[in-house]
Amino acid sequence: EVFPSLQGSLDLVFEDVNPGGLAERADLVFTAVPHQTAMGMIPPMLDAGCRVVDLSADFRIRDVATYEAWYQEHTAKELLSEAVYGLPELFRSQIPSARLIANPGCYPTSVALALAPLLEQSLIDPTTIIVDSKSGTSGAGRAAKVDSLYCEVNEGFKAYSLPRHRHTPEIEQTLGTLSGSVVTISFTPHLLPINRGILSTCYASLAKQFSLEALHEVYLEKYASETFVRILPKGQLPNVSQVRGSNYCDIGLAVDDRTGRVIAIAAIDNLVKGAAGQAIQSMNLMLSLPESTGLMIPPVFP
Repeated sequence: EVFPSLQGSLDLVFEDVNPGGLAERADLVFTAVPHQTAMGMIPPMLDAGCRVVDLSADFRIRDVATYEAWYQEHTAKELLSEAVYGLPELFRSQIPSARLIANPGCYPTSVALALAPLLEQSLIDPTTIIVDSKSGTSGAGRAAKVDSLYCEVNEGFKAYSLPRHRHTPEIEQTLGTLSGSVVTISFTPHLLPINRGILSTCYASLAKQFSLEALHEVYLEKYASETFVRILPKGQLPNVSQVRGSNYCDIGLAVDDRTGRVIAIAAIDNLVKGAAGQAIQSMNLMLSLPESTGLMIPPVFP
């Protein structure tokens, strides 16, 4: 009834199940519930023997004080150190044996993939990172809110949640892990008048002078074996229309010799690579399935 487009494709039965019953019937459970709800549901599931991929933010932040400063009180603190951040391209080795996966947020996924090669090789000054991101309206969920109404979004374009968007500490935590140092960024999200898609433009000062050709090779080498990361040819920049409906992340680069900055741009579908598709990637790894199983859907033709 909620998604009529799936009529005839599925025969799902909605039921009220307990953690013990789930453990008897399922190898793995996805929890797609609001923040704070997940932390109450997941501990009994793990105790019953389930493995969980959680799509909320409840287990993404490792430091409980940071989580509580940006969200609310945490009632399952003991699991924060165990939860594995489920971004396969960067943390694949930790995922197969995990009991609990914290599925990354959509903005943090795009930013981490855009900046990882630069941070891992210390090619930029991590204190100079500025991130400017745009998201389609589906990033706000399906709840009926005035700011998400068609007449409010259509023909408009605005920044929001300044200066404290809740994805900021998650982005800083991931970038800090990649760089081996504490990272503080300036992050500005914007609402695009489109249904879906994220475009993140990331700026940083280069540690020393690099050509676009040299940086392009760094990215090609980093993501050479990654099915879902596509490094665009030199001179081409990503467009959300080219990843819509898919699990791909497209990345393009520019070097501004005048300012000494590199500009890394990533485009993803916020509902697939930014949410459900990435969760399936982790599930495949946890269940020893080919990582791309169920995900080789080509982008929707513009």
